[in-house]
Amino acid sequence: MMRSYKYEIFTSVIEEQIRNRILLKGERLPSVREIKSRYQLSTSSVQSGFEYLMMKGLIESSPRSGYFVSTIDENHISQVRTDLMPVVRDAVFAKNVMLTSARNKPSESSSFHTAAPGDLLIPQKLILRTMQEVIREKGAALLRYYPSNGLYELRKQISIQMAGHGCVFNPDELIITDGALQALTIALRAVTDPGDIVAVESPCVFSVLEAVANLGLKIIEIPVHYENGFDTDYFREVCNSNTIKAVVVTPNFHNPTGIVMSDDAKKELLSVASLYQTPVIENDIYGDLYFGNKRPRSIKSFDDSGLVMTYSSFSKTLAPGIRLGWLHTGRFYARSERARFVLGRSVSPIYQELMLKLLQGIGYERHLRSFRKQLNRQAIELLNALRDYFPKDSYFHSPEGGYSIWGKLPEGTDMKKFFDYCDKNRILFTPGNTFSLTDEYSHHFRIVFADRITAESLALLENAGKKAKELLEERKQEDGSGKY
Repeated sequence: MMRSYKYEIFTSVIEEQIRNRILLKGERLPSVREIKSRYQLSTSSVQSGFEYLMMKGLIESSPRSGYFVSTIDENHISQVRTDLMPVVRDAVFAKNVMLTSARNKPSESSSFHTAAPGDLLIPQKLILRTMQEVIREKGAALLRYYPSNGLYELRKQISIQMAGHGCVFNPDELIITDGALQALTIALRAVTDPGDIVAVESPCVFSVLEAVANLGLKIIEIPVHYENGFDTDYFREVCNSNTIKAVVVTPNFHNPTGIVMSDDAKKELLSVASLYQTPVIENDIYGDLYFGNKRPRSIKSFDDSGLVMTYSSFSKTLAPGIRLGWLHTGRFYARSERARFVLGRSVSPIYQELMLKLLQGIGYERHLRSFRKQLNRQAIELLNALRDYFPKDSYFHSPEGGYSIWGKLPEGTDMKKFFDYCDKNRILFTPGNTFSLTDEYSHHFRIVFADRITAESLALLENAGKKAKELLEERKQEDGSGKY
């Protein structure tokens, strides 16, 4: 039943008189004292009634003069709203966001392009049960601001977790963030200014390219090779001829190739960066998703100078909706702290308490073990299918961990027709061009195996392979040779 208020006895009368033009624009209304006497109401009830009419836009208040019928023309307001300029979007940005993150509806087949755990791989019971425990234990405290750099107990727990992987750092140098992208943004702001040059991997995930560009920074792409990963020799040449203010690198299970840099290569990269005093911004978001016997070491674990800033997030290992990450700032804490503060007062308290409880228990580690096995099985299944279904001269790199397979179709393939076909049939790959500012990867695409692979999704993959073969055969016919 809808609640009624005492003041409605007079507000309903005024509303009707305004609606019927009995009370006209700018006309003075009876005073609080008059309404109070006429309707036998308290002063607070009368004032609440006038405030209600003001919220509806029917009346206005003039200091020391009283209340008046509003002079604003409702029709004029409506007309102004319809004349608002349409929102202008960057077409390339909007397209790349769609290509890298738009997910199928639940009723549709699995996507192969969203680098986040699918619904069936998310430990829903673990998360929801723990979240309920947190709400019962913390109650209204979850509705308050938490420290801008994050809950100390959580920072300490993350430090303990990383120490177990050979990476020791002070929890006071940690900042809790709203996910990995915010952590990257903070790190870049801490060590660069607009117009500076930043080195990134090539291929490089679209979100990193966009974050760098959005800060007004210039980009130099450093090749990532299948054999050795990040090209440290090329990086050295770039640093020798340019002032590089930061290098952003994903040494463990690089997205999109799934490559891991060797410990020697990580040390070499750090050596070059140290020589030129170039801060290293290390993305370790996939570090826990290894398929081998142990977690690979981070670059940070070899750093004793504070030149390396490392960041990660729990959205890739737990659930994409858990927007909680962290940044170890190294020697750049002061500027990082300021950059963090202007991006928001505090990270969600319930997510911080949730992750603290999960890290303190055994449920999260148990989930990781299961999740890694599932991802490894799916990577193998998908690789076998890709190699069976697609043209024999295609290449698909076997990942050592993470979420993705990096593939390349033969040069003769009409990639526009291929992607048009895939898009029309909801076979969602990520085109290679989104991973670079160049056209170097026009025949590449990324396949993500973070969602459950089904018979239907494999059938769609087979259809995509058939289409690639058809397009290659068409090119052979046009060319009149067996070149492709």
